[in-house]
Amino acid sequence: MKQTNALNRRELIKRGASGIVAGAVAAPALTSCASGTKNDERPITKGRIRQSIMGWCFRDHMDAPTLAQHCKDIGLVAMEGVSPDDYPAIQALGLEISLVSGNHGFAKGPCNPEFHDLTVKGLRDGIDLAKKVGCQNVITFTGMRYDGMDDTEAAQRCVDTWKEVVPYAESQGITLVLEHLNSRDDTHPMKGHPGYFGDDVDFCVDLVKRVGSDNFKLLFDIYHVSVMNGDVIRRIREYHPYIGHYHTAGNPGRAELDDTQEINYPPILREILKTGYQGYVAQEFIPTWPDPIAALRHAANLCDV
Repeated sequence: MKQTNALNRRELIKRGASGIVAGAVAAPALTSCASGTKNDERPITKGRIRQSIMGWCFRDHMDAPTLAQHCKDIGLVAMEGVSPDDYPAIQALGLEISLVSGNHGFAKGPCNPEFHDLTVKGLRDGIDLAKKVGCQNVITFTGMRYDGMDDTEAAQRCVDTWKEVVPYAESQGITLVLEHLNSRDDTHPMKGHPGYFGDDVDFCVDLVKRVGSDNFKLLFDIYHVSVMNGDVIRRIREYHPYIGHYHTAGNPGRAELDDTQEINYPPILREILKTGYQGYVAQEFIPTWPDPIAALRHAANLCDV
């Protein structure tokens, strides 16, 4: 009896394996999203996510006003990462400015005492511009490591510098958002930033907590977090009270949000909504598709959860 049962089990396993192989042969091959779908041809319809775009990603393809018109047609509500000279044309279309530069860049930040004054002035100027154009957020960075740097002292220097500016931000109703960047990817100046001090998102959240103001928060770049830390959804659940802005991109490659990339965006966006977040989510991928606007439309629809 035992021998018969063993044979039956082996036969079932054999038959099951044959069925799997047959099913695999019959199954249609996965198709790349790079050609787009019919759903990608329509504007976004739900609008629960306030989508923006980082304009620098598209500047090799078109100027900011042209991009703004496409964003309007697709259903995005804002733009960032473009010259202030283009703000009037963007706002004339009814789009908002979702983020203003802090004017000190990611390389020359407060971790280095050499750039203290530059950081303070840059952030104050950014706050003034944000107030003028009706934008709530100004971006800031830690800056790059330098020879002989002590991490503990550098972290305290960052906190002290931001605390110097935060009262002015509070008085103007502006939020400074600290962006975490990855230091792993050295293939492209904007895909990764080797040497960046704030390359650990948990550390950046700690800096935000130490500044201790509702007007100082984290810019949670999903791409950079994926590269350096992973566990994106769990971190959103844990850190959402400290998050003031989001960026997207595929990983690896900082490309489109398609099936060549490993990040699954719809559940991430749904999790962001669950936290009660009402700010912006800005598309910041570098287009590789033949039609960059088709790529943007695809990303916008994918995130329209």
